[in-house]
Amino acid sequence: MNLPGKKYVVIIYVLLSIFTGEVSAQLTRITGRVTDVASGQGIPFANVYFLGSSVGTTTNDDGYYKIVTARLYDSLTVTFIGYQSQTREIIHGKDQQFDFKLIEDKIILNELIVRPDEDLVDLLMIWILRNKENNNKSQLDFYEYEVYNTIQIDINNVNEKFKKRKVFRSFEFIFDNVDTSALNGKTYLPVFLSEAISNFYYRKRPRATREIIRAYNISGIENQSVTQYLGGLYMNIDIYDNLIFLFDKNFISPISNSGKLYYKYTIVDSVFIDNKWCFEVTFKPKRKQELTFTGSFWVNDTTFAIKRVDMKVVEDANLNFINDLWITQEYNRINNRYWMVVRETMIADINPVENQNKLFGFFGRRTTTYKDFVFNKTKDSKFYNHPLQVNVEENAIEKSEEFWEGARHRELSLQEQEIYHMVDSIKMVPVFQTYLDILFLVTNGYWVEGNFEIGPIYKSLSFNVIEGTRLRFGGRTSNDFSKKIMFDGYLAYGFKDQEFKFGTGVTYMISKNPRRRINANFKYDLEQLGQSPNAFAEDNFFAAFFRRSPANKLTFVREYSGLYEHEWFSGFSNTFRFINRDVFPLGDTRFIIYEGDDVVLLKSLTTSEIQVVTRYAPGEKYLYGEFERINLGTRYPVLELLYGYGIPGFLGGKYEYHRLQVGVKQKFNIFSAGWSKYVLVAGKIWGTLPYPLLKIHNGNETFLFYENAFNLMNYYEFISDQYASLYLAYHFDGLILNHIPIIRKLKWRSFIHARTVIGSLTEANKSYSEYPVFSGELLDPYYEAGAGIENIFKVARVDAIWRLSGWDKQTTKKFGIFASLQFSF
Repeated sequence: MNLPGKKYVVIIYVLLSIFTGEVSAQLTRITGRVTDVASGQGIPFANVYFLGSSVGTTTNDDGYYKIVTARLYDSLTVTFIGYQSQTREIIHGKDQQFDFKLIEDKIILNELIVRPDEDLVDLLMIWILRNKENNNKSQLDFYEYEVYNTIQIDINNVNEKFKKRKVFRSFEFIFDNVDTSALNGKTYLPVFLSEAISNFYYRKRPRATREIIRAYNISGIENQSVTQYLGGLYMNIDIYDNLIFLFDKNFISPISNSGKLYYKYTIVDSVFIDNKWCFEVTFKPKRKQELTFTGSFWVNDTTFAIKRVDMKVVEDANLNFINDLWITQEYNRINNRYWMVVRETMIADINPVENQNKLFGFFGRRTTTYKDFVFNKTKDSKFYNHPLQVNVEENAIEKSEEFWEGARHRELSLQEQEIYHMVDSIKMVPVFQTYLDILFLVTNGYWVEGNFEIGPIYKSLSFNVIEGTRLRFGGRTSNDFSKKIMFDGYLAYGFKDQEFKFGTGVTYMISKNPRRRINANFKYDLEQLGQSPNAFAEDNFFAAFFRRSPANKLTFVREYSGLYEHEWFSGFSNTFRFINRDVFPLGDTRFIIYEGDDVVLLKSLTTSEIQVVTRYAPGEKYLYGEFERINLGTRYPVLELLYGYGIPGFLGGKYEYHRLQVGVKQKFNIFSAGWSKYVLVAGKIWGTLPYPLLKIHNGNETFLFYENAFNLMNYYEFISDQYASLYLAYHFDGLILNHIPIIRKLKWRSFIHARTVIGSLTEANKSYSEYPVFSGELLDPYYEAGAGIENIFKVARVDAIWRLSGWDKQTTKKFGIFASLQFSF
C-alpha cells in the first residue's frame, strides 16, 4: 500500500473502529468525596489512586471522584499537598463508596501558610516575567541532551456493552488489559506503544536544531518514516514562549508577557521541592472559550524559574475532537545554573463527540525524559546544515532487548510490556487483516489484493455530457510488490461517445528522505482546461451531483510526461519535467488560427515542453510513505518558481515559447485570534500561441468551494498571457461567534476571504486564434469576496461569495452559495 505510514495509521484506526464491545473482566467501582475535616468543604484536584500503582484519578471541583479497575488492588489512597494522606482497604469486584476527610499537615507546610493576596501574586508574576529570558533554555548558545520518549494510545470509554459485538469473538484476550485513567476516571484499553531514544542538539545563532534517533521500538509496526515523530523535536512545548503551538493553534502560555489579560492568578501554597522553596500559583482564564489553560505552576523563590507546571486546556475551548488535554513539565537546575525540563507528560482525550462518556474515543499519551545535558559545546556548521533535521540511524530498529534494558531512562511498567504482546497477538488473528483492508478501502479508495490495489473506487462510475455514462477500472501495485517501484494504470469507456480511454504510469523511488524519484506517465483521456488542481476530477462519481452547468467544455488530451524530482534537503527541491502533449477539440469547440490572410482549422495542438520547478519551503515537515507523503505544513512562506520552454520541431511540437510563474504563499496564526493565509502568483508567457496554450484562469462551475479557483468565474471565461493574482483569507476561529451566547455552544467559526486577478493579452495573441464566444481578455481586474461559517458539525463549511466585477455576460453569476468539507482541530 502506498499511503504514508499505512501500517501505523491503519492498524490504529482499525483498533479504534472495532473496539466497541464489552469488558469480560470483573470490575471494581469506587465513588466518594474528599473533604477538609475542619470546614467540610470539598477538596478539588486531590489525588485518588490504588496503592502501589499508577492507576487513579483526581477529584472534581466539589471533591467528588469515581474510579474503576479490573485489576486486583487491595487499597485506595488519597493525597493532597498540605494534608495528611489516607488509605482504605477495598474489596475487589464490588461497587463501594468511600468518603475521605483529610487533616491539614502543618509539617508539610513548614508552618507557613500563604493566603491569597492579589498584590503579592502580581509582584510574583512581575519577577517571573523579568527573569524569563534568564531561565529560558532557548537563550543558551548551544545545548544537547538525550531523550527517551514513549507514546501510548488507549481506547477509552470501554464499557459493559463491549462483548455484545460479534467482532470481538476472536479478540477476547485483549480485555485483560482494561484499566482506569488517573485523570478523569475513564476506563481504557491500551492498544499501541512506541519508545525511542535520541540525541537532540540546539544552536542559537543561526538557529538550528537536529535530532538523531538512535533506537526505536514500535508495537507490531515497522515503518521508519513514523519514527521521525517518536523523538522529541516535533513535540516541543515551552512554557516560556508567549504562545504555545498545539493542534495547529496558538494557546496563551500561563506565563505569557500578556498573561494578565487572559488569566486570574492566585498563590495557594508554598513548600520545599527538591530542597528549593517554591510558591504554587493557580491560574484560570478570565473569559470563556478562549485558547487558554487552567492549572498551577510552582516557581522558585530566588531565580523565579518554573519548577513544575500542571495544566490542562480549558474545557470550553473552541477545539475539535479534544475532550481534555493535560500537560505536566518538571524542571531541574542543571549544574546549579541552567533550568531544563527533565520530565514531561502530555495526555490527550480524543473523541469525535466531546464530553461524551458512552462513545469510544482514545487517549494519546506521551512521556518524555531528558538527561546527560551538555551546554555550550560547539559543533561544526556542517553538522547543523545536514539535509535532514531528524535522522534515524540505519540499525535503529534492530536493537536487542539487552540494549533497551540498559538504555531506557526507566523500566517499562507491566502494562506497557503487555501492550507489545497484545498487539502482536492481534496481528496473528486472520480477521484482523480483513478489517485493515476494509478500512483502507473506505479511507483511501483502494481495495488491496496481494500485490495489487484496485481503485480508486469512487472513479469507477461517473457521468458527463461527452461520454454519458463512464465506467473505469484501475489500480496500482502495492508495497507487497515493491517498495522501490510502483506501476499504475486504468481503462475507461464512455457509452455515449463509445470511446476507450486509458492511462498508465511508473514511479521509481531513488530515496524517500531526501525525496528523489523518477516518474513516467501516459494519458489518453478527457480533460477540463482551466480547472483548479484541487477540484474533483471529471471522472469522480460525486462530481456530476455538484455541477451548476453541464460539463460541455471538455477537451481530449494525449500526453506523454516524465519527471525527475530532486530534494536537496527537507523543504528545498527541484523538479525537472518533460511533457509532450496533443490537445483535441470536442463538441462545438474548434481550434482556428490566423496565419497572415489564411484561416487554418487545426485538428489538434501539439507541444513539447521542458519545465524546471524550484520549491523552497523552510521548516516544512512531512509524513512519509513508500511512494507518497503527507505535507504537514510550515509556518514560513513557501516560494515556488516555474520556468517552461516550448521546443519547436521536437516530437511534433509546433510552438516555441517561454513561460515563467512565481508564487509565494503562507499560512500563519495571528496570536491566539485565529489564522490567516495569503497566496500571491504572477506569471508571463512569451510567444504567439493559440488560446488553449495561454493562461486559462481557474474557474469553477460547481457548488463546491475550491480555494485555488475563482469560484464565480466560468471555465475559459478569462485568458491572459501575463497575469498576477492574490488570495487573502482570515479565519477567526471563534473569535467573534464565541461571544454570542446562542451560537457559542455550536462552536461555529467565521471567516472572510477575497481574491483578485489582473491580466492582459498581447496584440499578437489576441489576433492569432479564434476565441470561444464565452472567453475573453481581462479588461479590468476581477474581484470576488466571500464570508462564511465553518466547523459546522466539525467538518462542514458554507461560503457566501459575491462577484464584484465583470457582470456584463449573461452566463455570469453575481452571488453564489458553496459548500465543502474540511477537517481541523
